[in-house]
Amino acid sequence: MTSSISTPLDRLTAAGVAVWLDDLSRERLRTGNLADLVRTRHVVGVTTNPTIFASALSSGDAYDEQLGELARAAVDVEEAVFTITTDDVRQACDVLRPVYDATGTVDGRVSIEVDPRLARDTEATIATARRLWATVDRPNLFIKIPATVEGLPAITAAISEGISVNVTLIFSIDRYRAVVDAFMTGLEAARTAGIDLGPVASVASFFVSRVDSAIDPRLDALGSPAAAQLRGRAAIANARLAYQVFEESLATDRWRSLAASGALPQRPLWASTGVKDPTYPDTLYVDELVVHHVVNTMPAATLEAVADHGAVDSPDTVTGAYADATDALAGLAALGISIDEVTEHLEIEGVEKFEASWEQLLSTVSAGLARQGPASR
Repeated sequence: MTSSISTPLDRLTAAGVAVWLDDLSRERLRTGNLADLVRTRHVVGVTTNPTIFASALSSGDAYDEQLGELARAAVDVEEAVFTITTDDVRQACDVLRPVYDATGTVDGRVSIEVDPRLARDTEATIATARRLWATVDRPNLFIKIPATVEGLPAITAAISEGISVNVTLIFSIDRYRAVVDAFMTGLEAARTAGIDLGPVASVASFFVSRVDSAIDPRLDALGSPAAAQLRGRAAIANARLAYQVFEESLATDRWRSLAASGALPQRPLWASTGVKDPTYPDTLYVDELVVHHVVNTMPAATLEAVADHGAVDSPDTVTGAYADATDALAGLAALGISIDEVTEHLEIEGVEKFEASWEQLLSTVSAGLARQGPASR
């Protein structure tokens, strides 16, 4: 890495990591903060989720005018949530559109999530993905679909119709392989239908910190030196081996055929990169997952931490560490900790947490409608 590349975010971007912000609010849009982050923090994409929207709606008065309009129109809370969130995402897509154009449709993307209560309902997920895609009506949109068993055919269906997809809630290597297959199957169907594959993009969101949050307490309970040596290694090992699967997928004849038809690879996206354990460096899940052709979506606090003191000293902290990653997971197995059992539980828990966040979002909007409605004036 040359000395002329002076900041951690400069180095991260030069290494081929797309820096995305895991946050969105109308306040960020209204004040120009999101545009500022594009200019000053190398931000080239945005991810959202129900928790982010609920937090945004709970802070300040940026949504009061729209809540009042929706209340006076007697819009129910489900439709109000749909309207508010799609409006924010549409505006964010417009802010990121120059990035989308400059990167040949690769970046400049903004993600919006299908109602997580539909995570086990394939047909309802497909229908909602279509509605979100049509309503936001921006080419640089991603529809977030969970990588549940029921979500896999929905991913294929959406891709086959030219809808770009952010596959979320991936925890296990095996499920990631199924996601890659669902993506390629969708592209093949789109190609057969005569759809231009160039603008049809996808990322595969591999959750990171939650793996350590689940495994570290088990290691602590064992209390052995071997267990202590593995603390904080599982999440990074799991993600690194996911990247190995990504590399393997690009080497297949199947992918080469799709690439020859103009398809873009489905990049791995490192999600849940905020550090939960205060004993770890607060940039851990960025510094240790630097490699070409990935996305790292960061909460605002993590983004600022990386900008200030990220230890981005190598352009690749992943591909040379596959053996170490394999050893780490084998070490866990030797201690009786099954990564497969942990990731299966994390998927179930992840869906439940997203459903709870959605209910909180509905509650927050319901309260806002009541506060801004005609009776309150």
